[in-house]
Amino acid sequence: MKESDLNFFIDSTLEFFRTTTSKEVEIGVPYLKDKDPIVLDYTGIIRISGEQKGSIYFTASRDMLIELGSYILEDIDYGEDELKDLVEEIVNTIAGSVRGAYGSSFLISVPAVIEGMPKDICFPENLTGYVIPIVWQDYKAFLVVCLE
Repeated sequence: MKESDLNFFIDSTLEFFRTTTSKEVEIGVPYLKDKDPIVLDYTGIIRISGEQKGSIYFTASRDMLIELGSYILEDIDYGEDELKDLVEEIVNTIAGSVRGAYGSSFLISVPAVIEGMPKDICFPENLTGYVIPIVWQDYKAFLVVCLE
């Protein structure tokens, strides 16, 4: 994976937050992922196939998702199902935007959502994963990218 590949994901993440909230979002310096998964309260995972292979996931706290959700649908009580739908929508929107940069050979799966600490978020050992730190409204989230 090249630096330009990471930039597609960073740009897509920035665009999602700007479009959805009109609030500034800070992207930290990406770093190599170690063996332990980085997860918060809710995690949306998308598998990538086609010319590129791997997966990405977006993970955020419950509080961040509730605040973010207030920008999308103001008068809704965010329960577990709504929070899972929201994290699924975020990762799907980011992956879909990146797909626009790569083209139709960048195939994305239906997102899977995990609540809490997963038992088995893992990437193939031969692929390097990158963590992209995200700060929005003093909330932290992470986008983790692992592609061939």
